[in-house]
Amino acid sequence: MFAPELAPTKEDNVVRYILRRLLVSIPILGIGSFLAYLMVASAGDPLSGLRGRPGTTEADIQNLALELGLDKPILSRYWDWLTSFLSGDWGTSIALGQARADVFDRVTTAFGTTFKLVLGAEVLAVTLGIAVGVLAAVRQYSIFDYLATSTAFVMFSMPVFCVAIVVKTYGIQFNDVLTGLGMRRWLTTAGPPVGGFKGDVLEQFRLYTGTFLLPTIALGAISFAAYSRFQRASMLETLSSDYVRTAHAKGLRPARVIFRHAFRNALIPVTTLAALNIGAVFSGAIITERVFGWNGMGNLLVSAVQQFDPPMLMGWLMITAILVVVFNLVADILYGILDPRIRLG
Repeated sequence: MFAPELAPTKEDNVVRYILRRLLVSIPILGIGSFLAYLMVASAGDPLSGLRGRPGTTEADIQNLALELGLDKPILSRYWDWLTSFLSGDWGTSIALGQARADVFDRVTTAFGTTFKLVLGAEVLAVTLGIAVGVLAAVRQYSIFDYLATSTAFVMFSMPVFCVAIVVKTYGIQFNDVLTGLGMRRWLTTAGPPVGGFKGDVLEQFRLYTGTFLLPTIALGAISFAAYSRFQRASMLETLSSDYVRTAHAKGLRPARVIFRHAFRNALIPVTTLAALNIGAVFSGAIITERVFGWNGMGNLLVSAVQQFDPPMLMGWLMITAILVVVFNLVADILYGILDPRIRLG
């Protein structure tokens, strides 16, 4: 007799779901990489800045053209780039006036700098957004609710560069107040210190918080407004549902009803939004880094566009695309974990 088949466990369903999503993500990245390569290749001649430049011979230009594969059809060039990219060779920069920097090293270094900033901004925005949204929903039409709503609308109406400039201005004024009181300046408005954070533990903590605080607030302000509004709307909808009213009717304490029964389901839209919002936060980091003098992905993109550096542009576009796809996958997984009605199998 045959042994009965065991029903798949929840863990097996999650693993299969993740594998399916990964398999779907691969062709998406492939199509995205081809469209990005086509866009960059059609933007112009990457060697135009070298022509007529003193000290550059025609032989030098021809050698660089052969290195970039400009003598081949675009499909052949894309295939050469893709195989090199997958093997870890992202090419070298062709920016004028700079050493032939390795694209992988430059992009990953800049990504590490920006990711710290984006992570801090997202943690701050999600934490405050959820807390403010829940409290505004529980105390609907209170003074706090009106203040939270007004603040969110003000943040929505301001572009990122305006928020960054306002935050930087207030940071400078706060440093002036500290100086007037005979204290050291704390907040940094010109990027991380060269050579890293040095000194004892307290000094490193002071430098670290002073460096990250202003750009983190500037980058997370608009996301905080979005999260607080979504959390408030989701919490209000959940509080009016039948099972919450039933819990109240059974005599359960209000705090238990809110945090045990309503809060988890109300988190679903905000959690999904936070994961999908990473790409938008990275785009906002481009402007924030320019305002605060950070040498991250934002400055790297601006430099690559200004000097039309195709290898650097492709490295930037691909690591950004991978980030967006990964966090889309994270959003799907979190959605399935938080909502018991979603079946991953």
